Amino acid sequence: MRLVWRFGDTAALLLLLAAHAVAAFDPLSVGIAIGAASALTGYLSYRDLYCRFAECCREEQRLNASALKLDLKEKLFGQHLATEVILKALTGFKNNKNPKKPLTLSLHGWAGTGKNFASQIVAENLHPKGLKSNFVHLFEQLQKWIRGNVSACASSVFIFDEMDKLHPGIIDAIKPFLDYYEQVDGVSYCKAIFIFLSNAGGDLITKTALDFWRAGRKREDIQLKDLEPVLSVGVFNNKHSGLWRSGLIDRNLIDYFIPFLPLEYRHVKMCVRAEMRARGAAVDEDVVTRVAEEMTFFPKDEKIYSDKGCKTVQSRLDFH
Repeated sequence: MRLVWRFGDTAALLLLLAAHAVAAFDPLSVGIAIGAASALTGYLSYRDLYCRFAECCREEQRLNASALKLDLKEKLFGQHLATEVILKALTGFKNNKNPKKPLTLSLHGWAGTGKNFASQIVAENLHPKGLKSNFVHLFEQLQKWIRGNVSACASSVFIFDEMDKLHPGIIDAIKPFLDYYEQVDGVSYCKAIFIFLSNAGGDLITKTALDFWRAGRKREDIQLKDLEPVLSVGVFNNKHSGLWRSGLIDRNLIDYFIPFLPLEYRHVKMCVRAEMRARGAAVDEDVVTRVAEEMTFFPKDEKIYSDKGCKTVQSRLDFH
């Protein structure tokens, strides 16, 4: 009996190694090998074994809120509001087993403030491969594209970058997918997540941040209620926002308008340090200071905020 047990384990291991070796070439062979290994071991289901070698859509997998919180805290600098709202929104949505509609987030702020980076963090915490996942999708061909991908994975993530460059009205084509419908043409979209990224509203966000600074108040005192109402109205009335007079706003289908505050000198230095660590280099504070001082800041008199956020930190660091 002991001999048979060892043979079963060995045969299963060989089959799994064979599956791994051909994974990139022959999906059918992978399926056959994994099925045989599953039968031999009796340990794991076919799906469990298959998902060790191929990416699977695990809708039942819970969000690790602690890991998301840590990622946002350690990687997203100067954005206490965005961190708080993204964490709250995603945790609440993923803990709801039967949401009535997809989660829709609209991220606003100037270039370089962390909108793309935040969406990357979200993607990585929902699907291990992040932006390279088969279940995380960047904007392509709206309706057909969304329908096909949700059919493959109900918990798909859709990221629409540079919303402010979309022609007015185009985004309304996806309104049925964001609405309170159980199904659209036989497909449920209620577990999907939609993220819009836009520079629109950056001026409104900066004005509020400046008002706080000039009044001697800390940026950390800015709350969502100080910005969200003016932001939603502002992008609704802005012809260049991608959401101009959009039914998505009119019908209250965007769950959160998330402001990204302009970054200060100290935040730029944090970005430089993070980039140096990412390159495996020791943090040299002299270099950090030189790179930060090369950036340009506004307004003209006060020079508080980096006009490019942290967007050019990588290229500037190359020269040091």
